[in-house]
Amino acid sequence: MRKLLVINPNTSASVSALLQTHVQAAAGLHVQVRTVTARFGAPYISDEASYAVAAHATLDTWAAALAGVDEAPDAVLIGCFGDPGLLALRESSPVPVTGLAEAAFTEAARHGRFAIVTGGERWGPMLQRLAQALGHAPSLAGIHTVAPTGAQLAADPAAARTLLTQACRDAVRQLGAQAVILGGAGLAGMAAALQPGVSVPLIDSVLAGAHWALRSHAPPSRRSKPGFDVPWDKLSPELTALGLQP
Repeated sequence: MRKLLVINPNTSASVSALLQTHVQAAAGLHVQVRTVTARFGAPYISDEASYAVAAHATLDTWAAALAGVDEAPDAVLIGCFGDPGLLALRESSPVPVTGLAEAAFTEAARHGRFAIVTGGERWGPMLQRLAQALGHAPSLAGIHTVAPTGAQLAADPAAARTLLTQACRDAVRQLGAQAVILGGAGLAGMAAALQPGVSVPLIDSVLAGAHWALRSHAPPSRRSKPGFDVPWDKLSPELTALGLQP
């Protein structure tokens, strides 16, 4: 049986539960999905500071998840639409690593130019920067953020559906998008409910992440085992154990 490790870079157990449910459903019974939650950081990642801390938390959570485990996962999925720590974890892991945003960008780009709809106004420039770094800027028609955060949207699904449906329609009309990504771990499962009201394909970032991770088509890693190329000072025991020893 294949094993998929899902890392929730925030400290919200409810988000981890949502990820576990939707990723396992997408993966099927032939894959064992294990979702782990950050040991420190913000309950919800919504600005540059919480994003920076989440990158550290992603690495720490990964190292803790590997400690004492007999079998390593076959792939790792960062369960945040923003992929904090993605490139660092990919550099350090012997198995393929992706995040919700990268996977959704890849899937949406198959339809042509795409837009992003997500919660939290500060995510706009952060996602623009990520798309540029991952080479998807030419395909990105634009980013439409709504004021409530993903956590607030998940807490009121009925109001969220109304708000997000209109945001997706606006993205199609105003930006000329040929696909729209509904981004955010807290919005898992909503794209299917909104799709009848939107004229272009809606991409669920959580399902996109699960499908990409399971295909595991990332370039081969140069590593045969997990590790870092520097020694660590005053970090968690699990991170320290994977660093170079003095």
